[in-house]
Amino acid sequence: MTRSRTLAIATAAALLMVIVPTLAQAHATGPNPALSSGSSHGAPLSAAFTMTNNATSNAVVAYRIGAGGALIPAGSFATHGKGTGSSLADQGALALTSNHKWLLVVDAGSDQISVFRVNHPSPAHDLLTFWDRVGSGGITPVSLAIHGSLVYALNVGNTTTAGDIAGFYLTGTGLLLPLPGSHRALSAATPTGAAQISFNPAGDLLAVTEKATNLIDTFVVGDRGYAHGPLATSSNGTTPYGFAFTPNGHLVVSDAGPGALSSYAVTTAGALSVVSGTALDNQSAPCWVVVADDGQYAYTTNAHSDSISIYHVAHNGTLLLTASVGGSTGKGPTDLASTTSNDRYLLVYDSGAGEIDEFSLGTAGALSEVASVYGLPSTAEGLVAF
Repeated sequence: MTRSRTLAIATAAALLMVIVPTLAQAHATGPNPALSSGSSHGAPLSAAFTMTNNATSNAVVAYRIGAGGALIPAGSFATHGKGTGSSLADQGALALTSNHKWLLVVDAGSDQISVFRVNHPSPAHDLLTFWDRVGSGGITPVSLAIHGSLVYALNVGNTTTAGDIAGFYLTGTGLLLPLPGSHRALSAATPTGAAQISFNPAGDLLAVTEKATNLIDTFVVGDRGYAHGPLATSSNGTTPYGFAFTPNGHLVVSDAGPGALSSYAVTTAGALSVVSGTALDNQSAPCWVVVADDGQYAYTTNAHSDSISIYHVAHNGTLLLTASVGGSTGKGPTDLASTTSNDRYLLVYDSGAGEIDEFSLGTAGALSEVASVYGLPSTAEGLVAF
């Protein structure tokens, strides 16, 4: 692996002459085939991952999802980087490729990104293999976005340095190569409290939420993978935090200040217009958002109410609160993730309890708790599943 990466670095200038046109093709025709042929790689049917965010030595904690939703511990895997030992105040610290073959993780304390290969589910094999690690292109990466072979990292900076985004190319062999000239500043030259970065479903737009400025940044992604912008739009509610896109491209954002979700229509130029503004969930500190069930329902965790709220999402992006308390959690629910396998589950990490709760998705988006696992460190951060 080290030899392969050394060779890649030595030939990076020549290789990127080929990569950039490849990004254009991937943007026009869909994800890179090398990253989207799921079953041929023998990946497990369903799994979940979080990370310790340990300030000395970060690690991914893995679980297989077994029959009936059983959460089966599958080991801890060193990232060979460092966490921060404290909350990243983010969503999207871990990200999976669409074929579930590669897992990417932020090492916020060492300003790096680690890449893992997801392996065959046989008990004779580890679920993850450490594969690559590169600099994040900035200071304190907290969130990752993947579309096909294109990866963008959100770096929040520090108390004196503003944040930015930086692009990468993920090769079919799992090497993460920086995209030269892809750095883009956020809305201000001072810390913005950026929380998340994500692609829209088409992969031609990136969105970033800024908690401190109450802004939502959008970047139009060109055929060569380069982001243009940002176009900064005032959030409908205060403290825009986590968000998710619906399958048809509407943006659903948590308003942590008033305790609500808002939804937006998004143009191809990145302009946002409010569809549903500040739809209150009557809970406290909704910060993380997942859209599931083919985009019909949005779920948000209420960090100060120990609950999950459920919204119906209409085809035009309109939000309707269907359950203020759709599920009860352990103390301090933060990150959440939904599986993409035939068995549909919603997983929630409870930061105050060091546990992951798992719910099955039922009729009309209803939640039924089926399993929990305990003993995660208090520093744990991020959650992703398939």
